[in-house]
Amino acid sequence: MSTPRPSTRGQAKPGKPRASQRAARSGGAGRRWAKRLGIAALVGFVLAVAAFFVAYATIKTPEPNDLANAQASIIYYRDGKTELDRISEVNRESVPLSKVPKKVQEAHLAAEDRNFYQNSGISPTGIARAVWVGLKGGATQGGSTITQQYVKNYFLTQDQTLSRKGREIIISIKIAKQESKDTILENYLNTIYYGRGAYGIQTAAKAYFGKDISQLDVSEGALLASVIRGPSFYDPGLGAQQKANAEQRWSYVMDGMVTKRWITQAQREAAKFPTVTTYKPKRGAAGPNGYITDAVKRELRTKLKLTDADIDRGGYRVVTTIDARAQQAAVAAVKARMPTGKNASTLHVGLTSIKPGDGAVVAMYGGADYQKEQFNTATQATMQGGSTFKIFALVAGLREDISTKTRFNGRSPQYFPEFKDSAAKSDFLRQGGVRNFGDEQFGDIDLRTATGHSVNTVFAQLNIKVGPDKTKAAAIAAGLPDDKQAAARKLGKLGSNYSNVFGTDHVTVTDMANAYATIAAQGQRVTPYFIQSVKGGPGGLSYKAKVAKKAVFDKDVMADTIDAMQRPIKDGTAQYAQNLGRPAAGKTGTTTGNKAAWFNGFTPQLETAVGIYSSGKNGAELSMDNVNGVGELTGGTVPVRIWTDFMSAALKGQKVLDFPQRAGVGDDQVYTPPPPSTTSSSSTSSTTSTTTTTTTTTTTAPVPTTTTAPVPTTATKTKQPGPKPPSTTVTLLGNRPRTSSPTTQ
Repeated sequence: MSTPRPSTRGQAKPGKPRASQRAARSGGAGRRWAKRLGIAALVGFVLAVAAFFVAYATIKTPEPNDLANAQASIIYYRDGKTELDRISEVNRESVPLSKVPKKVQEAHLAAEDRNFYQNSGISPTGIARAVWVGLKGGATQGGSTITQQYVKNYFLTQDQTLSRKGREIIISIKIAKQESKDTILENYLNTIYYGRGAYGIQTAAKAYFGKDISQLDVSEGALLASVIRGPSFYDPGLGAQQKANAEQRWSYVMDGMVTKRWITQAQREAAKFPTVTTYKPKRGAAGPNGYITDAVKRELRTKLKLTDADIDRGGYRVVTTIDARAQQAAVAAVKARMPTGKNASTLHVGLTSIKPGDGAVVAMYGGADYQKEQFNTATQATMQGGSTFKIFALVAGLREDISTKTRFNGRSPQYFPEFKDSAAKSDFLRQGGVRNFGDEQFGDIDLRTATGHSVNTVFAQLNIKVGPDKTKAAAIAAGLPDDKQAAARKLGKLGSNYSNVFGTDHVTVTDMANAYATIAAQGQRVTPYFIQSVKGGPGGLSYKAKVAKKAVFDKDVMADTIDAMQRPIKDGTAQYAQNLGRPAAGKTGTTTGNKAAWFNGFTPQLETAVGIYSSGKNGAELSMDNVNGVGELTGGTVPVRIWTDFMSAALKGQKVLDFPQRAGVGDDQVYTPPPPSTTSSSSTSSTTSTTTTTTTTTTTAPVPTTTTAPVPTTATKTKQPGPKPPSTTVTLLGNRPRTSSPTTQ
């Protein structure tokens, strides 16, 4: 009988502790770690408390800073010595709290600190949020009570650091104990920045409503409380977007007052969004230079994250990219060349000049006087691009190895199924009709000749061959805004329909200058900028612009594009630009109904775009068919003259540089007909006649060759007038200045 083995159930195997033992041990270790962490946390808390009390004892309440003696910010031309403008918008008039209507006071509390009369001067949750943002590397923001804002504006600087935030918290606690809530609120309302150069609620009431503060109602007070958050975003007088922002913020403030029972729901429903006075800057440059100052301010806000209060308080030394001589030349050229008289009063011109490969804006004309009109015709106004867009189709073709020696039929009009428009008012357009400007006739011509003469029927065929999506892609690669950027800037997206080659999309002068600057820089794209450097101000700011280049096009593609773009000046639509006396390239542009006209061109050192449009009431686009002293204003008239005058002065004394030689992209794929037979004169004549009437677009060669004779540089005119188009206005135009009125346009 075998002896039974003792049971091992529940016993640990040799060398391995039981599960309960392992748990006990791990539990013990966990308790020890928890104890250690608890001790560490307690030590950290004690140290933090000790540090707080040390800071509380050592940080003294400072003397108020003097806003009235704030330094002016100075804007310089690019030499860093010649002054362009001064920014000094400090404007403050203190009033006692008793003069501020109670509802206006409560509107500010609803906007900024609804528990002002109950809190200790700080918001722990807000501070925690601000510290967390700072630890993650972001700028310290949010979490400020009215007491903290008062301390920051009255005692400290605007620099966004955790150390400054710490001082703000401690001083806020001290101030909350030393001063009454009414005193703090009074000082806050007299020092906070409202925009429009107004520091304090009294000057703000006058700046926004033309009233003394005692006359404001609750609705007006709620708007003033709304703009504190960011005047450039919430001042309804600055534009439609700012007005929409202000209405939303105003509603938040008014609803907050209902929540706090400072007004009734009935009063809230009866309140209407107030109307503000038109803002006219009291200081700053008048004339065209005011637009440069505004552009500099925008860049200070977006790139350097400075607030309006930071900028207007001053103390900064800003060196721009603007060349003094070039800027004077821009103003002089516009003044000398723009038509005058009653029927020219609706014309508007924008000019932007950019250094290719760098992005520095050398000169800008955004309007005659910023004091009278704050809308910039160079950076904000949009107009149809016209035939300047043909260059993007040319680039797209070269990227597909379509040589600029490729020949297309240039007769006018022609009909293409791709251009059919069922919504058009004329049979011509509904059938896909395309015609040349002035119904000018051409035979089989290459793309260089077509570029020089801006031949619509040729570029219609090129866009069909390339595809409008690729034309759009080339425009975006060059520097025009993509769909996302266009949406962010409230611009229309670039179209991808076949007619996009004719510039049916609306663009700004500066964007077009940037796109052509990419071509001038042989495919190097950069972002335009106005500020070279900034120094000074609170905290001793030191900023220097960094240029980020991106190669977006092949150099050979650009060489052939530039070669073709010299043709409008050499023998095409922009021959007036020959007066520049140095190698230049560019493209004219005239749009539907002559509502906009362009010349966009460059030398190796400088690219400049000039755009002119006409507008009437409510911004309606008007025709420039009959302008005083000019007649029909097209790209080849006033724009090219302004461009030539400006470039001549801006480039004076600079070295004459040439463009790269044509690379011959796709030349090996161009079909070259064999020479005519010499065996019989009659057969030769017959062969020639047949070739002339049947040749169409060809880019693939039965027998490729790279040793063909040069393609003629002038247009081959045919005597075939083609079918007469209907007598209605069409949308596809070129831009050759007319010598006589065409049948239709």
